[in-house]
Amino acid sequence: MNDETGILKKSIQDLFTAKMLQYSILPFVISMIVLYILFFIVAGIGLEQLGTLEVNSTQTTIENGIPHTDSFTATLEGTAIIKFLMSSALTSWIATFLVYTIGGFMTLYLSIFVAVIVIGFLTHMILKEIQMRHYQDVEMIGHSNAIEGLFLAMKWIFVMIILFLVMIPLYFIPFINVIAFNLPLYYFFHKMMTYDVSSSICTKEEDMKIRFFYESTLRLKTLGLYLLSLIPFVIFFASVFYVIYLGHSYFITVRQLRNEA
Repeated sequence: MNDETGILKKSIQDLFTAKMLQYSILPFVISMIVLYILFFIVAGIGLEQLGTLEVNSTQTTIENGIPHTDSFTATLEGTAIIKFLMSSALTSWIATFLVYTIGGFMTLYLSIFVAVIVIGFLTHMILKEIQMRHYQDVEMIGHSNAIEGLFLAMKWIFVMIILFLVMIPLYFIPFINVIAFNLPLYYFFHKMMTYDVSSSICTKEEDMKIRFFYESTLRLKTLGLYLLSLIPFVIFFASVFYVIYLGHSYFITVRQLRNEA
């Protein structure tokens, strides 16, 4: 698509300008606020569901040849549930493993999802700054609108959820489950990042040409950025860099297309 070393170097230099550093703070602050609110919402729902847990036990004994069935019903509330789970080494290990593993994955994936949504609102401003610094000869025509953007975002979220559900059987296969866990979110990440950037710079025709001729290159770029996002907390600070990096790629390619026209 273009000189990757030059683009990477230019992107890093742009990232550490005063304007871009200001933009970098916003995704972090907004994402933290959103995740903080979501945490208490989910925690509240979880505590409510775990607030009461009925344990039923049935025991049958035979006295004088006559069977007697005794039923026991108890309700575990609050800390009693925790004591019940921690009553043995096995249940304690399983509970701890599930909490930390599932909680860790959910937090990481949710942070990527939220950061991608948040950076979408700043993409046009970031690209405008890049244009003023390097590509004043390339007009940002764009082809998106709020309704189309919202519709596509909802569509990609729906497809992502379907992919998560379809791949459930693969989650239990070692090594393959790593791909299965990440593929749905990467799908959403790729779609949102490339759409936000391309729809701010290109015409629809130019966007179609870029996707036709450079789709594999774009996927390699976004895959590298997604893998970088899997490092905890990186996404909060690097999302602006992602837009800068992809923006340079699109600006250079659009310039080439328009010069050839």
